[in-house]
Order: sequence, then C-alpha cells, then structure tokens
Amino acid sequence: MHIEYDRENDTAYVSLVAHIEDGAAVRQIPVDGVGADAEVFLDVDASGRLLGIEVIGAGGALPTEALEQSSAG
Repeated sequence: MHIEYDRENDTAYVSLVAHIEDGAAVRQIPVDGVGADAEVFLDVDASGRLLGIEVIGAGGALPTEALEQSSAG
C-alpha cells in the first residue's frame, strides 16, 4: 500500500497494488457516508479488483499520521 498526498489540492490516492497501468482503472465507484467535506472513489479494474482509493478532502478524512508519511504527489 502506498499513499500520495497533494497538500495544495487536499487530495490523496491510496494505491493497493504496486503499479497501476494507464487505463487499468476502468470504473470509479463513489463511496457514500464518508463525511460532508470529503469525497471518496474506489478505482477498480475490468475484473472488479480494487486498485486504489481516491480521497478528495483528504485532510478531514484520513489520519494526519498517514498524510504526513505519504509521498508528495
């Protein structure tokens, strides 16, 4: 698992696989109930395998420790 955090845009991407090929994520599934200030989308491949998680408004949705340890994106 790897987290990239863009502080300027307050977005984070949690990769669940070592490398995601361009075009591999064929579907984004919105997740409800995360919070009023955050949007979360699951990226899945053609076989339904979860590749990663995109978090918009990450500062309010993810633990500070995770964002501090992430790489800058």
